[in-house]
Amino acid sequence: MGLLASLLSGFASGETMAVVRRARTAAIVYALAALAAFCGLGFLVGAAYIWTSARYGSLAAAVGFGVGFLVIAGLIVLIHRLVSDAQVRREARRRKADMKAIGITAALAVLPTLLKGKSGLKGKGGLGIILGPAVALAAYAIYRENVKSDADRPDAGEG
Repeated sequence: MGLLASLLSGFASGETMAVVRRARTAAIVYALAALAAFCGLGFLVGAAYIWTSARYGSLAAAVGFGVGFLVIAGLIVLIHRLVSDAQVRREARRRKADMKAIGITAALAVLPTLLKGKSGLKGKGGLGIILGPAVALAAYAIYRENVKSDADRPDAGEG
């Protein structure tokens, strides 16, 4: 409730409007600065083209600049792809670790009920009901991990 009261008092005192006004002014200033910077870069590229065309000829300058910009575009796409692939792998590892932690937490939360025996699972073996499938699941996970690691090895096909 304190946050709401602070927000309402900020509206009443006009502080919020002042912050919004400053943010809007800063956004306009940065947009104008970015526009001026792009114009400056455009003139620098134009000057470099004029200098290159005077030195090597207009066709060679145009081809050189075209190839140069295509190389820059290719490098940007390549770097983005490498970074995003690494990020996807990192997120997958984190998600796998989170799921493992959730599974362990759930198992630990259910363990006291299972250990009670008769009252936990109506007297039908208690821990054995869960232990059997859990062991089978663990064995399958180990099998799947080993099969995947053999296929990923570069020397697996050589013999």
